[in-house]
Amino acid sequence: MSGDRRTNLQSCIRHLMTAVSNASLYNLEHQQVARLCETALSDLLGAMGDGEEVALLLVDEELVFADSPLDSNMYVNRFSRALKSRGVGHLRLLRGVTHQELKLLVGCLSRQMGAGGGVRSTDHVRFGRLEVLTASPFADSATTWDEVGERPVPSLEEIPAEEVARFMDIYQGVRRHRKLHVVGISEIVAGFVDAFQQVGNPFLALAPLRALDEYTFTHSTNVCILNLGQAMALGIDGPLLHDIGIAAMLHDIGKLFIPEEILKKAGQLEDDEWKLVREHPLKGAQYLLDTPGVPRLAVVTAFEHHMRFNGTGYPAVTPGWRQNLCSQMTTVSDCFDALRSNRAYRGALEYDEISDIMLGQAGNELHPLLTRNFLKVLRRLTGAQTNPANPSRQEGAPR
Repeated sequence: MSGDRRTNLQSCIRHLMTAVSNASLYNLEHQQVARLCETALSDLLGAMGDGEEVALLLVDEELVFADSPLDSNMYVNRFSRALKSRGVGHLRLLRGVTHQELKLLVGCLSRQMGAGGGVRSTDHVRFGRLEVLTASPFADSATTWDEVGERPVPSLEEIPAEEVARFMDIYQGVRRHRKLHVVGISEIVAGFVDAFQQVGNPFLALAPLRALDEYTFTHSTNVCILNLGQAMALGIDGPLLHDIGIAAMLHDIGKLFIPEEILKKAGQLEDDEWKLVREHPLKGAQYLLDTPGVPRLAVVTAFEHHMRFNGTGYPAVTPGWRQNLCSQMTTVSDCFDALRSNRAYRGALEYDEISDIMLGQAGNELHPLLTRNFLKVLRRLTGAQTNPANPSRQEGAPR
């Protein structure tokens, strides 16, 4: 019976996306659109079976139905991308849905395809964002959902403390060998993007940066904020912007597999300890590669974020390896936040000191154009204001 429901759902999506193509080519009132919506409605009723709804969850670009992903094909992939481009993470189709409501759904998906066109729920077609409760963001956690457009967008200043707390729960779960669900990370990044879009200038992202004692957690959210600011300044938006944010949030996840006493050690590491630290990009990439729903860009970034523009860094790769742009942005953000934060082995540095160090590394360890643009915009926005920090200085790449 479950197999029949999935087959019917696949057929429903195929007819809906064919209707979307026809609506884009002709108009929503074309007779072919009406016919396809009628067929899709029949398929949808078959997919419901004896239940009261069909609920679809979007994880990355994968559609999950009845606790497992739908088989990937051209129509399912297009449907997933259309939902993602509109910020939809959850779609519920309730019993009683009408032909007209499906036609409105087709209209939502056919307008400005991939450009963030708006969506509106109806009585039996509900668009939403999935919310993972912060107490337990894993497989056994409780979930709820909000309709798209109903959630107020918080200010930049309101976001980080709350999101760091959520992120700490997620990281602690990974440390305890529990399964990571990327939906919680995706929601955090979506919150940042929503807030940045309200202020217009992406590098106002500097305002909410935090420097709390929980360095691993705040560093990852800070790098996410800085990466999103860099990407938006370059004109990147939509699904790629979202994936860049997720990649930044997860870039250091491999450190969870290194003993805490090594990460928090004051002073120089022993050779065997440094060897363990240098393994965290590979360990992180391997972990993310085995985690369903994680964008491949996050896997690449976790692996590459300690590589350098001049080909040095770690892990060692074959000659001619080209570091991904997202990894290069992450390296710039990573360096900046590491230098401006208190570390176990040195105090935080002030903006002018950080700028001198990063400009000295531009073209060698850091991408020169990304670095200069990053610092130029930050200087303009901050007026070269410095952080309250210990002026003691120790140069060198972050661990």
